Amino acid sequence: MVQLEWSDLTDADLAQVQHLASVCLAADGGMPTLDSQDSIRRLFRNGPGIIGRDVTGEVVAAAALFVENGRHPTATGLIHPSLRGVGVGEDVTEWARRQRHGESMRLLIENDTPISEAFAAQIGMIRIFGEHVMRHSLRWVPFVPLADGVRLEPWTPDTAPLFHRAWAASFAARPHFQDMSEEEWRNWVESEETFRAEDSRVALDEDGEPVGFVTVSNDWIDQVGVVPAWRGRGLGAHLVVRSLTALEHAGSHRVWLTVGEDNPAAQALYESLGFKVKGTRARYADPTSHRSSPIDQ
Repeated sequence: MVQLEWSDLTDADLAQVQHLASVCLAADGGMPTLDSQDSIRRLFRNGPGIIGRDVTGEVVAAAALFVENGRHPTATGLIHPSLRGVGVGEDVTEWARRQRHGESMRLLIENDTPISEAFAAQIGMIRIFGEHVMRHSLRWVPFVPLADGVRLEPWTPDTAPLFHRAWAASFAARPHFQDMSEEEWRNWVESEETFRAEDSRVALDEDGEPVGFVTVSNDWIDQVGVVPAWRGRGLGAHLVVRSLTALEHAGSHRVWLTVGEDNPAAQALYESLGFKVKGTRARYADPTSHRSSPIDQ
């Protein structure tokens, strides 16, 4: 077992933790924003944290605890790729469980791999959520025509209720779906600082009923859905490629989205449009605290 020098994580350590996140992303893929300053501060400075340094003084491990969405005690961590499988994960897990005094918790891994999945199982946690992170290079965007009898409208105060109805109808049958009121869902969507209302679209049929939608932010397709009766007509593909073009015109050089591991049909669609998987993000939980919802994700 490798010996590291452990100490409490402070603001002065954040730059080195950010560098460690960059190294882990390069090795594992995963959520591309993991090594941003905002993500590092959100994940590692909203509760107690520790860092591990090697003999050269380099930060090669970091872990922290925070309360996610005001409800779920959650641990997260980073371990240098060269130090995996030698006991460092066990060290940070022991630290996290001491902080929780044996109470249940969750584990957030934004750069999940088969190694981390096996480790979570080893320490008795179950996988409650997983999604693939996909990227489009924008080198080629296919043409997909809009289905006959459909028109698109941007996000406005007047159309936001239609977006909400399209979202609810599109995802109601998905595992772990948790319904939200129009106000809750709208606040959730608009809370994204880079949300692009002008490039988000709701699809309406000839009677003005919502049949699909897409919401986007800078470099991201955040949500896309089609109501069951309209699937198989190319509407989802059109909403995606329309968003790719809009984001490219807005200055994006690449576009990201995430798709649930349990939704291979959607993944296949995105791959057919030019997206490629660039990693996985996941959440694990102690069996006694197993519960997930779309808001948590």
